Amino acid sequence: MSVPDPSSGAPGPEAARAPAPLAAVQPQDAGDARRETPPPPTPLDLRLRALSVAARYHGVELDRDDLRVPEGEMPAPALLVEWVRGAGLWAKAVRMRWRSLLGITGGGPVVLLLNDGTAALMVRADPARNVVWLRDPLSSSDDMAVAVDELRLAQVWGGEAILVRRERGVTFDDEPFSFAWLARMVWVEKRVLRDVVLGSIVLSLLAIAPPILVMVVVDKVVTYQSMSTLALIALFLGAAALYEAYLGYIRRQLIQIVATRLDTKLALHVFRRLLGLSIDYFERTQTGAILYQVGQISKVRDFMTGRLLTTLLDFVTLLVMVPVLFWINVPLTWMVIGAAGMVALIIVIFLPSVRAAYAKWMDAEIQRNTVMVETVHGIRTVKSLALEPQQREMWDQKVATASARKQALGNISNWPQTLVVPFESFMNRGVLLVGAYFAVTGDIAVSVGSLMAFMMLSGRVAQPLVSTARLVEDLEETRAAVALAATVLNNKPETNNPGAGLRPRFAGAITFKGVDFTYPGSRNPALMDVSFEVPPGTMLGLVGRSGSGKSTITRLLQGINREYEGSIKIDGTDLREINLAHLRRSFGVVLQDNFLFRGTIRENLLAGRPGLTISDAVRAARLAGAEEFIERMPQGYETWIEEGSPNLSGGQRQRLAIARALIHDPRLLILDEATSALDPESEALVNANIQRIAHGRTMLIVSHRLSSLVDCHNILVLDQGRVVDIGPHKDLLERCSVYRQLWLQQHRHMENSGRPAAPKPVLAQGDN
Repeated sequence: MSVPDPSSGAPGPEAARAPAPLAAVQPQDAGDARRETPPPPTPLDLRLRALSVAARYHGVELDRDDLRVPEGEMPAPALLVEWVRGAGLWAKAVRMRWRSLLGITGGGPVVLLLNDGTAALMVRADPARNVVWLRDPLSSSDDMAVAVDELRLAQVWGGEAILVRRERGVTFDDEPFSFAWLARMVWVEKRVLRDVVLGSIVLSLLAIAPPILVMVVVDKVVTYQSMSTLALIALFLGAAALYEAYLGYIRRQLIQIVATRLDTKLALHVFRRLLGLSIDYFERTQTGAILYQVGQISKVRDFMTGRLLTTLLDFVTLLVMVPVLFWINVPLTWMVIGAAGMVALIIVIFLPSVRAAYAKWMDAEIQRNTVMVETVHGIRTVKSLALEPQQREMWDQKVATASARKQALGNISNWPQTLVVPFESFMNRGVLLVGAYFAVTGDIAVSVGSLMAFMMLSGRVAQPLVSTARLVEDLEETRAAVALAATVLNNKPETNNPGAGLRPRFAGAITFKGVDFTYPGSRNPALMDVSFEVPPGTMLGLVGRSGSGKSTITRLLQGINREYEGSIKIDGTDLREINLAHLRRSFGVVLQDNFLFRGTIRENLLAGRPGLTISDAVRAARLAGAEEFIERMPQGYETWIEEGSPNLSGGQRQRLAIARALIHDPRLLILDEATSALDPESEALVNANIQRIAHGRTMLIVSHRLSSLVDCHNILVLDQGRVVDIGPHKDLLERCSVYRQLWLQQHRHMENSGRPAAPKPVLAQGDN
């Protein structure tokens, strides 16, 4: 269906164009005076321009709105790299020398970050002449590049550069979340880990020295009464203790650095993955389950930076100390290793039972956490309907189930812990008795000093052996945590390439042609063969019974659901070809129940728009009719909004939501039941401002109250997912039975205004 252009009465381009004779006599300098000279580009503009040119070489357009940087601040190279990566390209900030720069051949321009804050593009290198060709970011082509040698470049460039190219295959951040992914993330820190391992080897060697020296003291010094040897050994032990303390401090610092880096990377990755999921996923999945499953990342983090790293370092200690134990006494060493092997065997035998009990407990914890989150989110409903007893009963049931399964897990885990105690005791104390037996009987040559040295070293070896055996149990628990987190993080993202797609400037023309759509998991289609056209600047109302597909049309326009059949176009551009972030930034959306962030009114209005100022917030608030109540507040635009905005009325929240949608002056505005929850006074105020709000933009207004749509240029009537009719209010009343029926249902009181009044109701009185 085609909607007539509401501005069709305006003169066309031919009529607006001045006749040639009139244009010829216009003063030349008058036009020049009206044209303002653009301000010179800032250093930040040149850097962003250089990166944009480099990205465009690889077929990607960068969006300035994607770069979140405070006004007037120069973004760090790492932030610029994230900006480019967010558009789907590979980028890396590096520090290069002249020889490395000469070695770059092909692959696109290299962005050189100059010392004065600007940037230049290196388009090619000429090693034979020892020069590189640099291009100004504002120049139109590489033909304007100039040759620069090392000496001249060194005067303006300190070596910072950003390399940009296309991604080759699947990026690391986009790979499925798994143990292999975690291992690769740890491997990135291999240089620091190498230093940690070297430090551990040195510490292990230092740990060997005291037992060996004790053996010498017992077997030599005490036997031969050599005070000079004792003094030398004491001096060596003191120096070794000081060096061990210093080296231990350095190793702990390095471990802390690795742990902090891994923790930071993991947190950033998880949050980015969550933001990349579709709205549809969050609508279909319980919030409590999502929060609990993602919360398992803390267990993974603690394992990766705690138990696993410690056990690996202990394993390094084993590699150093076990050969020394074999050198001191072979039979006793095999006994220690055999006892550790029995500990590992017991743990492996009980592992399947522990795994099953752990899975049941985790499922019960998810259910319990879901009840908690839903109760907190719906606490107003719980309180208003006095549902505390029901919620408490449900919570008690979930807690009882979780506690029972936790007890079952503890019972099954208690068996292996009990069975390994005798073997641990043997490694700590039984070996001493066996060694003493060998020394007394003389079956195996064991001196008192060597026995003492063996016990000192075996104490350091036994614990790592047990820790390595128990690592299997911790690994199983962490595997379950990774699997739970992966059920959320490995869901299909909303878009595989956030930077892909066109970024056109919208005028506001909307076209639906043969659109069919069915929600996932539903058999009944939400839209069937929907076709209509909306010229730019149109106020279009969407009406119909509940479930007729009104909100579905707005969801498809915002790209929330993209698995539809048919064609949806904005200004002639297919919706699927438009960059998703750019599409949503171009819309202003006001829902029936809008969420306000915890913060000031000003921060809520300017949310996500770092380039805007308080004057923009005032303009949007005035347009939405929110200025009058904001100025009455003691702190005005700095008034603090608590979580859930309890200090604002429903009408005030809705008007703030409308102002927030208008803050960036969108060409397309969607009001989805935006006034249905308002009181009559607030609704009248919002409706009075709609004509001002709609000026110069396309508006789609979804409303059950048909009286709020009578001023729309056209009204689209839907029924069971199909388009019934489209046209102005008066025409629909005459020709559309569905619309006329809806109108009469809401305005029956006006039809009955001439009838006699009904008898006045009276209260029933008792017999007394």
